[in-house]
Amino acid sequence: MSIEDVARAAGVSRQTVSNALRAPHRLRAETLDRVTALIEEMGYRPDQSASSLRSGTRRVLAYTTPETDPANPNALMSGFLEALVSAAGATGYRILLVRPRPGQEVVRALEEVIAARTADAFLLSDVVEGDPRVSFLSETGFPFAVFGRTGPELPQAWVDVDSAQAMIDVVGLLSERGHRRLAFLGMSAELPWLRHRTEGFRTGVRRFKLVAHEATADEPEEAVDVARTLLRRQPRPSALVLVDDWLAPSAYAAAQAEGLAVGVDLAITGFNDMPYARLLQPPLTTVRLPLRRLADALVSRLLQLIEEQVAPEAGLLLPAEPIVRASLP
Repeated sequence: MSIEDVARAAGVSRQTVSNALRAPHRLRAETLDRVTALIEEMGYRPDQSASSLRSGTRRVLAYTTPETDPANPNALMSGFLEALVSAAGATGYRILLVRPRPGQEVVRALEEVIAARTADAFLLSDVVEGDPRVSFLSETGFPFAVFGRTGPELPQAWVDVDSAQAMIDVVGLLSERGHRRLAFLGMSAELPWLRHRTEGFRTGVRRFKLVAHEATADEPEEAVDVARTLLRRQPRPSALVLVDDWLAPSAYAAAQAEGLAVGVDLAITGFNDMPYARLLQPPLTTVRLPLRRLADALVSRLLQLIEEQVAPEAGLLLPAEPIVRASLP
């Protein structure tokens, strides 16, 4: 089975079949679906070794994985990794996981990958301001894309969730259901995604002309006490908005300690739709990140950099989806 066989069956050019495999962003959706279906039906598999020799690429994307506790893994980033492997595999690329050795600077780990020529580009996540990985790759000119955001003076091959708008949407839902007094429980960590969510909450409060009080907590026990203090304000808030689902068990415990029934006396909302969100009683209203769309968009941008050598002119924000459950009366 050859690429020409697939092209004849689909009534398209050889290049169109190649694009379906390696640069799907170039094709219209209906063309991509038709060609992809024929590729699967006919069982065509490209010769990756020959392709690599011709192009000089390894067809490998290096992903610098964030650290996590194996006993308490980050379910959100595990989901993103699954989506990333799937998106890369659909274009004929594989994912190489990269992490510094104990005591090794992260930039040195990147240098080793580049020196060994084991990857064509990097994908970075958990990017913060002044991130050394971004600075290093920008200076070297090695292709990379970011799940997150880079500053305007840096390469713009980034894709991120529009967390601010998602939080505005959550506040809008609360307003539609008659909640006028809100409490917001944030975290003190200076992380961009937490800042965007906090800014979105404040924008929503102003837009819908609501009353709100804010506080931060970073440990579960502290979060219970801080949430109880927020709930004791008079007049009492009818909704507690959380910057992250991580705070939800503490928020539920605080409501119970104050004699309030979640979903009846008090609305609680979160962010990230972690697996335990639907197991809480009542299940938590939260925001679900579009992990598959994020992965697809990031891989598409990396292929632009690798195969077309075209740098995106602007970053891409993707909407997140509020998931309404019984914690929102």
